[in-house]
Amino acid sequence: MRLHYFAISLLCLLAAVLTPTRAIAEPSIVVSVPDQTLAVVEGGVVRERYKVSTSKFGLGDNTNSYATPLGSLEIASKIGGNAPLGTVFKSRRPTGEILKPNAPGRDPIVTRILWLRGLERGNARAYSRGIYIHGTPVENLIGKPVSYGCIRMRSNDVTRLFNTVRVGTKIEISNSGLSGGIAQAALKQQSRGIRVAAQTHGTRVVAN
Repeated sequence: MRLHYFAISLLCLLAAVLTPTRAIAEPSIVVSVPDQTLAVVEGGVVRERYKVSTSKFGLGDNTNSYATPLGSLEIASKIGGNAPLGTVFKSRRPTGEILKPNAPGRDPIVTRILWLRGLERGNARAYSRGIYIHGTPVENLIGKPVSYGCIRMRSNDVTRLFNTVRVGTKIEISNSGLSGGIAQAALKQQSRGIRVAAQTHGTRVVAN
């Protein structure tokens, strides 16, 4: 019986490799917390790389923790596509104010918002907590963990990222270096591909 399930798993893996799913073929995002770096990865190759800021309160997903969640997430919605750079958002709506980078005494969400949804138990609260990838006027602190849970980017960078990705794009936030985070994301994508192949062939993959 175990040999039977192993054979099914192998066939599903082969199907996933020979017929890549749309999710694997499209760009994904990997965020390395130790490196304070976000990368757009396509086919295992880093296409874009940006410095970011994650939470100054550490890692986690507890309510009111202001921590950055780890694991696999996806873009649930994109907000602010036509807004000028520096547009201030409150409750995901533009206020009409526009800030220049490093405006003194100001630290709102600006320019673009990518609202994230957690895909795992360890980040299931991300959407309700309002965890975003967003622009910040405090660009001089990018590269340091200074946020309140979100992933902050320079306005020019978040605009470029916003135009690159779509709703549903997968994101891996990792407490490893960037190369380790990319490998981690690839393994999870492969696992998703196996599950899709198993569903397509009407089989059930069982882990022993």
